[in-house]
Amino acid sequence: MKRWTRRDFVARGSLAMAAAAGAGRVTAQQAAPSMMWGALLHMGVNSWSDVPVNSWGPFKGEQLKLVCQADHLRFDEAVWQVLTARMQKAGMNLVVIDLAEALQYESHPELAAKGAWPIERFRKELARLRAMGLEPIPKLNFSAAHDTWLKEYGRQVSTPAYYKVCADLIREVCAIFDRPRFFHLGYDEETAGHQAKYSIAIIRQGELWWHDFMFFVKEVEKQGVRPWIWSDYYWNHPEEFLNRMPKSVLQSNWYYGATFEPEKQKYVKTYLDLDKAGFEQVPAGSNWSNDVNFKGTVDFCRKNLASERLKGFLMAPWFFTLPEWQEKNLQAIAQVEACIKG
Repeated sequence: MKRWTRRDFVARGSLAMAAAAGAGRVTAQQAAPSMMWGALLHMGVNSWSDVPVNSWGPFKGEQLKLVCQADHLRFDEAVWQVLTARMQKAGMNLVVIDLAEALQYESHPELAAKGAWPIERFRKELARLRAMGLEPIPKLNFSAAHDTWLKEYGRQVSTPAYYKVCADLIREVCAIFDRPRFFHLGYDEETAGHQAKYSIAIIRQGELWWHDFMFFVKEVEKQGVRPWIWSDYYWNHPEEFLNRMPKSVLQSNWYYGATFEPEKQKYVKTYLDLDKAGFEQVPAGSNWSNDVNFKGTVDFCRKNLASERLKGFLMAPWFFTLPEWQEKNLQAIAQVEACIKG
């Protein structure tokens, strides 16, 4: 997601291993909560600009640190431990992990940043999260506006090389996560405006947007996993979205304002439109711009959406997992906790 604009309102081989993964899936499915209370946490963060953080560019100050790309991993494991422990205490049950450049992918090691985690180390972390009652869900953003982490492949969008790399990554990540219930594809904000300060803007439109989107949906579904996306494409293409978006795709519309007036705000009205059309939703709120949005999101959606299609709520703070933003992330988790207990 385009961080500064949005914030203003950001298989493994043996039969034995396969059997173990299968057993884990059964357990996970049996324990699947009726209502998901999740947070989006970042390991990789090269998703909002192709401008290097250590070079002159159009970004300044805080925006520079939170937007530009770097060749090294910007992630603090101690902060991660604090945040996930707090999520467990809050009664949350799901964590969407923004992976990007944070792993040493075996299929494409060239994508790893300096300090990226080896796969086996990460698999141990997934086991720890599951033992805490936090269901880990992978996220790789394949929007052309948020794929700096793909390095040179991000400038080869819709080519045979691009499709191969993306399919390889989806297959590998699904195996690493032992075939998770969901795979968050991102796929948001692919517009010229959202890339106005990038070195290059790449935008799929019309049939190509849909062709590539369905490619990603099919690649995820080949792994027995359900696709999950941000829903903002609907805002400017409502009729097309309703006619062509598969109901199998889990929707996270997002809105970060303080008031909820669907008659005035198309972002809020989108929740109602998607529900009326029969889509299952996990509405996303944030504490980026204010401290009342998440509760407002929960209250509005619980009141206005069909309970059978409201699958949960996702907090998206859009702050890195680093010491300087630990408190903001903790505040976000506390806001979720208040809604769970309330």
